[in-house]
Amino acid sequence: MKQYHQINHFLNDSAFFYTIAIGVDSLYSYVSNNYDRNFGEFTNSTLLGKHFSITLHPEDIALCQQAGSDCFANPGKLVPATLRKHNGHGGFVTTQWEMQSFFDESGQPAGIFCVGYNITEFVDTLTRLNSAHTQLDAIGYIQSHVLRKPLANIIGLAELIQQYASDDKLNELCAMLKKSSEELDDAVKDISNKTKE
Repeated sequence: MKQYHQINHFLNDSAFFYTIAIGVDSLYSYVSNNYDRNFGEFTNSTLLGKHFSITLHPEDIALCQQAGSDCFANPGKLVPATLRKHNGHGGFVTTQWEMQSFFDESGQPAGIFCVGYNITEFVDTLTRLNSAHTQLDAIGYIQSHVLRKPLANIIGLAELIQQYASDDKLNELCAMLKKSSEELDDAVKDISNKTKE
């Protein structure tokens, strides 16, 4: 138990990490200043003594309960959990936690100690990157399958016209058309390859 007090003291004023302890009665038995600062305004007071679920997205309550059960089933093991918390403005932030059970002097379960931090920006960035990858895949498909087909047809037609044309000027124009079409085809291939990287 002493180690938790030392960690709490060390992280109590952290601007990045949240530290909390939840007793076996499911109530907050400890909350750091940063945790209260970020989530206490949802209740307009400290979260100390409140039920752990008050800050959670309703769909994440069962996930948090399962993580707590896993902590007691595996003493000494850190159990990770990603949980959404009320932001106090009608929305939610995404938080990442590591939890571990702790026991009283007689060896009886006393609660769960948790260290967490806000990963909302990371999750939002990852979502945008995944969306960008999806869009790049779609662009790559359009370039390699939709755009290149008519372009290949233009190159083929220019070759046919050049073969059957008897006029030198027309042959010269067809050669220029073919060269420009091939340059455009190379550019489309290059862009398609870049979207796959």
